[in-house]
Amino acid sequence: MDSAPSAREVCELVEKRYLRRGLALAVTASIALAACTQTPATSPAPSASASTAPVARGAGGDLKILYWQAPTILNGHQSGGTKDSDASRVILEPLAAFDNSGAPIPRLAAEIPTVANGSVSADLTTVTWKLKTGVKYSDGSPFSADDVVFTYTYMCDEKTAATTFGACENVKSVTKKDANTVVVTYADANPFYLQWGTGTQGEILSSVAWKDCLAEKAKTCATDQKPIGTGPYKVREFKPGDTILLDMNENYREATKPFFKTVTWKGGGDATAAARAVFQTGDIDYGWNLQVEATVLRGMATSSTTGDLKSVYSNSIERLVLNRADPSASLGDKRSEPDTKHPYFSDKAVRRALAMATDRKTVAEQIYGNGLTGRTSCNAWNGGDAESKNTANLDVCKFDLAAANAELDKAGWVKGSDGVRAKGGVRLEMLYQTSVNPVRQKNQDINKANWEKIGFKVTLKSVDAGVFFTNTSPDGYAKFFADVEEFANSAGPPDIASFFNDWTCKQAVGKANNWNNNGNERYCNPDYDKIVDQLRKEADRTKANALAIQANDILVSDVVIIPLINRTSATSGVSKSMKNVELSGWDSEMWDIANWAK
Repeated sequence: MDSAPSAREVCELVEKRYLRRGLALAVTASIALAACTQTPATSPAPSASASTAPVARGAGGDLKILYWQAPTILNGHQSGGTKDSDASRVILEPLAAFDNSGAPIPRLAAEIPTVANGSVSADLTTVTWKLKTGVKYSDGSPFSADDVVFTYTYMCDEKTAATTFGACENVKSVTKKDANTVVVTYADANPFYLQWGTGTQGEILSSVAWKDCLAEKAKTCATDQKPIGTGPYKVREFKPGDTILLDMNENYREATKPFFKTVTWKGGGDATAAARAVFQTGDIDYGWNLQVEATVLRGMATSSTTGDLKSVYSNSIERLVLNRADPSASLGDKRSEPDTKHPYFSDKAVRRALAMATDRKTVAEQIYGNGLTGRTSCNAWNGGDAESKNTANLDVCKFDLAAANAELDKAGWVKGSDGVRAKGGVRLEMLYQTSVNPVRQKNQDINKANWEKIGFKVTLKSVDAGVFFTNTSPDGYAKFFADVEEFANSAGPPDIASFFNDWTCKQAVGKANNWNNNGNERYCNPDYDKIVDQLRKEADRTKANALAIQANDILVSDVVIIPLINRTSATSGVSKSMKNVELSGWDSEMWDIANWAK
């Protein structure tokens, strides 16, 4: 059974630096908890939601899961979005997961490394992970330190173009000490030393199954379609963009788990249909990401006799992403490449005007139920002392059509007879894309109406989520052959530095990294990079929060993104017959699926 620390105390090393303050400060909570937890007791404690563990493996029949965004790959390191990373997580596991308080929970690790138990060096540069012994992959082959080292080699090679490459930042090496021990060494002191090998970015790969998938070969790796993992389930059949059929892993390390014999993971449809399947017909056990208009969702959930609505907040932000590169089709292979410049978003006045013409309050009230599934935000980072209060006074965070028009007038963008502004032969004609989703289409309608009042001509585009959240399709969010796109970030580890790293120069998405990086905006600002570099090394909580606020304020004031809504990180429907379903705002919704039961 997975073990967790049995006691928590703040140790001398960090007690002056970090103070646990609940979920709102999950970032610092995780650091403090991880650094200062006492060594686990000899007898392992049960994992977070295992209080009513199933008595027999496979006794529960078929678990029915519906993700209306259909998975297309089963390797989280090549994920095109949450749909892929969640699906892979029932098969592949990290060294540790994060529960909804931001606390680390052992998975393939035998215990959480801490300074107190001697597994973390006092200078926070070296982390020794002790691994569980006797763990096997679903094909019966043994798991060992070799697989952890291999995963580092795989994901931290730029040629692999892993979407999780950001977790490799500042990692100097991952080495094998013995068959059941690995050492992660950071180039500099790392306050969030659980950065590598954990959560959504930490799935450990079999060195045997993926041996032919290193570097450039990762792009065409067949193992990504039928992976071998240590998780509670194994793949029987996978139809990308449609269905995954899974069987229980007979070699899973906990003898009474998983409870369900099989899993039918259905992809496709839309959020409203998924909500009906949970709350009205009761056809499924788990319906993901119910981004349905709040009034409709509230009515379905409150009147349901078959399902319950489960949601948690963390740092998921629905945002508008402005392309800094030129998406013109005439550029051919240079289309939306980071070394090109957008025809009008290169002018800060245009970006500012667009932000001032964005009415997040109406969106929150009419679509997100003013708190049911989301609340207004003009910050990239939300929660705790790292959340900026400065943005409340920024003009780009206030809906003001008159100010937006004045901004464009002052910058020389003149309205033509058709109401569309132009300057130097460039017209403010915009393609605004997002995934197919009733909520997002209503967001688009509200934004389009306001933006056209200040002189933009807006064409809306909605793309099937299974296509949009890929790095391969010209209609996808990664290639970004549009001017503006809308999406929300997935749950991630409670690490502020890794979050802000997504907008550093090296993260700019393009052909060179197989469109697999996280910087969709193609933004590059050396001054911003310096702040993030300092943030990554700063161990003083107050100073780290100040740096995070600086980074946040640059993104907002420079209108790199236009934050819209701090969404619930998970908004899912769960059958009333289900037990032990604990969601986390800091990890995959599937982080604890081994403990699910009926």
